[in-house]
Amino acid sequence: MKVSIILAVFALISSQTSATLNPNSKKSKQKNPQEIKMNSGPVDKSVFDRNLVDTEPIAAKIVAEANTYYKETNIKNFNGTVLGYVTPWNSHGYEVAKTFGKFSIISPVWLQILRKQDLKYEMAGTHDCDENWMRDVRNAGNKKIIPRVLFDHFTDRDFSKLLTYQEEINVVNKLIVETCKKYNFDGIVLEVWSQLAKRVDDQHLINLVRSIARALRQADLKFILVIPPSHRGPDLFNSQHFDLLWEDVDFFSLMTYDFSSYERPGANSPLYWMKNVVLHLCPTDIKEKREKILLGLNFYGYDFTPNGGEAVLGSAYLNLLKYYKGRLKYDEKDQEHYFEVKTNSGKHFVFYPTLYSIQLRIDLARELSTGLSIWEIGQGLDYFYDLL
Repeated sequence: MKVSIILAVFALISSQTSATLNPNSKKSKQKNPQEIKMNSGPVDKSVFDRNLVDTEPIAAKIVAEANTYYKETNIKNFNGTVLGYVTPWNSHGYEVAKTFGKFSIISPVWLQILRKQDLKYEMAGTHDCDENWMRDVRNAGNKKIIPRVLFDHFTDRDFSKLLTYQEEINVVNKLIVETCKKYNFDGIVLEVWSQLAKRVDDQHLINLVRSIARALRQADLKFILVIPPSHRGPDLFNSQHFDLLWEDVDFFSLMTYDFSSYERPGANSPLYWMKNVVLHLCPTDIKEKREKILLGLNFYGYDFTPNGGEAVLGSAYLNLLKYYKGRLKYDEKDQEHYFEVKTNSGKHFVFYPTLYSIQLRIDLARELSTGLSIWEIGQGLDYFYDLL
């Protein structure tokens, strides 16, 4: 996309938010990072006691305090289920899972199911399984370790065979259960729905999910299904799907993030949209159904640039914040903070969670009686975990 088109989109979004982004402001011309002392490690007071959950957070204060956290790491402020994803490519998440005992479930992104031939499957990724780390995570107070599983390198023909023949599904069920037993997992998180929805008949996909879920339940293991949110495109997972599956599935990990894109820069996860997605799935306030939904929180943001931009993690976000002076802007409609700076590499238009925006979403989960799922804990700032 041409630079002029992207900048025009930036201008359009700016006109729709509560505060106007001024590309000619002194903030946008700031090119040299501030020298800010960055504190780190456990401290005697929580972010609440330090008055850091601010509607208008100051950039320098975020940079100074982001790597701190309250020393009482097992105190919980949210009573619902909390799932935290951990990925091998963001190793800090492994430390977070061992430090904070606030998670009901830790889901390391380790496993992939490979199809070798008819009635023969393998579980890849087990080389990442770390027994010592798992022991440390459980000792920290986190109750269950439930790794995510993907169907990897499957052709259309492979999926057709799997979905058509129950014998194939039974082999997969046995493989999953045996892997859980061998490595002392408490179940699996399955990410398949977005991969196959609208490509295959719904009933075949529902049968696959139910069959895996029931096989795990018979083995006293948990089953969590990753589901896409209703968005601008096709309605891949709706209330009918939810009603058909909720009794078999222990939890639904709802991906309520990535609302915006490089083509349409803006908020990561507007609060009104998150609420609408949950109500779309489960319009009736029945606690035993709602509490199975884990409202997705993104602990990453996006750095939009004239060249398109990229996802931005905690450390990169803090580096960009050093170029910005003053308080972050707040989008009243989407209820997220953002800022715009110009560095030596060009202009940046950044949306990233703050303590205040995360707290609003935790409050929404309480209001709707849902749990939380965080993608992913290696990408966030350490003081975020005081909120949980």
